Amino acid sequence: MVKTKAEKGNIENTLRKISIKRETPKSAFILLVLLYAIAYYMVIASSRSQATVNLFGVTLEVSAFTGVFASLSNICIICLVLLFRRVGFIFSLGLLLFQFPGMLSNIIRLQNYRNIPGVFSNLLVMIAITVIYIGNRRITLYQNSIRDQAVTDRLTGLPNRFACGELMQDLIKASQKFALVTVDVNNFKSINDTMGHDTGDNVLREIANRWRTLADSKKTGTSDFVGRFSADEFYLVISGTDSSEAYKRTIEAYKDELERKITVDDCDYYLTACFSYTICPDDSDVIENLFLFADSALHEVKKKGSGSRILRFTHNVLNSERDLELERKIRAALNRNKLLFNLQPQFDMDHKLRGFEALARLKDDDGSFISPVEFIPVAEKTGLIDRIDLSVFENAAAFLSSLPNADKHDFLLSINVSVRHLMKNNFMEEMRRVVSETNFPPQRIEIEITESIMIDSAEKALWRIDEIKKMGMQIAIDDFGTGFSSLSYLNSIPSDLLKIDKAFIDKMDENDSSKQYVSMIISLGHILNLKVISEGVESQKQVDELKAIGCDYIQGYVWGRPLPPDDVAKLVDSIDS
Repeated sequence: MVKTKAEKGNIENTLRKISIKRETPKSAFILLVLLYAIAYYMVIASSRSQATVNLFGVTLEVSAFTGVFASLSNICIICLVLLFRRVGFIFSLGLLLFQFPGMLSNIIRLQNYRNIPGVFSNLLVMIAITVIYIGNRRITLYQNSIRDQAVTDRLTGLPNRFACGELMQDLIKASQKFALVTVDVNNFKSINDTMGHDTGDNVLREIANRWRTLADSKKTGTSDFVGRFSADEFYLVISGTDSSEAYKRTIEAYKDELERKITVDDCDYYLTACFSYTICPDDSDVIENLFLFADSALHEVKKKGSGSRILRFTHNVLNSERDLELERKIRAALNRNKLLFNLQPQFDMDHKLRGFEALARLKDDDGSFISPVEFIPVAEKTGLIDRIDLSVFENAAAFLSSLPNADKHDFLLSINVSVRHLMKNNFMEEMRRVVSETNFPPQRIEIEITESIMIDSAEKALWRIDEIKKMGMQIAIDDFGTGFSSLSYLNSIPSDLLKIDKAFIDKMDENDSSKQYVSMIISLGHILNLKVISEGVESQKQVDELKAIGCDYIQGYVWGRPLPPDDVAKLVDSIDS
């Protein structure tokens, strides 16, 4: 996607600043140059010295250490290229080339043949840093391509949720006050249903362009960062002020900009939206909580019906009647061991059963099922998610162990584990207890985690993951690319499997760039020696495309919906027979 001039304004600059802050500090550059200068001076001094030193009872000429100092100077040069890429390469190449006239003059004019090894040493280092620079440049271009797609909404060109999280994290570290605003366009589905998705996409692009222009103009008097989460949901991060009134005035400006007539394909549209916001650090200084609070306030304001409304989050929002009722039902199901589970099959590309992912299910009082989209957020908010994780794991493992010929099966059981649950002190005790009680082999258990576990406490997270691996269990990274995805985090987690989120699979049918993005994720997984599974595969066309680009496993409605235990038993029995 070619970015317009408007797209390269305030929002683009903010993303660039976020990236720069994660690069090696300039102080390291100065330190390496200083170390190089010292080492180079020692090379010259030692090569000319006639002195000797006594080292551990052995008399050595000082000139014998010339090679040592030369190696240290070369290490500094290589570090400059590795850490500072183009700038480091040009600077290092210049330093090495600058030394050649003096060396050649000493050899030819002064007949100082001791400089001959130095000439060849510099030539070899120049070749080495050129190879390193070219290799690093290719890797950097590849990473930048992935990062650009990871932080950008492909439809509107606006930053996505991941970029929003990175900006918020930087603002929190800098102790800056800001407001997170979530925006939901009212009745947007009717445009897609009546006028078609192409028209709906054009409307979304127009909204994005208007808000991007307003953010770059700085007319609001605040620093505004506009992005898109998904579908008709946008967000704002408003900073540069401590005034609650200023936050509200800025939101009003975006509301007014949205409500101006939008004309697409000779049709006029008049749109409204619901705005909800939470303020950091007044409400919280934890990113996950800020997202939760803003979403909770948005849910509350939308319950009041259509029309433009602005609602500031208060903790009373969390105590809505519906949430309290769901919490009661979750607790009742857990206390009575009535929480249900389904198992969704996973297959390799030849349609051979790989295993099952265990999914929580909750029945309402009338016997109908409550959507996980409703009760899982409530469980996370109330701290019940770890009990749900454990209950599903216990019951699923016990069921699979009870199947006929269970000891002959080699399929895996994948279980979702929340960050909160994984970080509990007694997590490993719970895992060992379930394995002992159900006799389910730990080698056939796969723990699904998200990269967000690395955000708050990377050291503890890696320690816990190592414990899991030592027990024999496997690690899968879930929903890759939708959260705080980072190549450095991905490379540091000793995982076995990468799960591509359904959102990316859905977009494969829309354009080639989405298919290429999925292909890049698969290639990245294979480079890191990970197997890759695609979630949410719903058509044979998607299966064929994924097979062609090297995906290892499939999970989705095309080959298997989430199944209750009885249907799982029939499926396994059909395989055994």
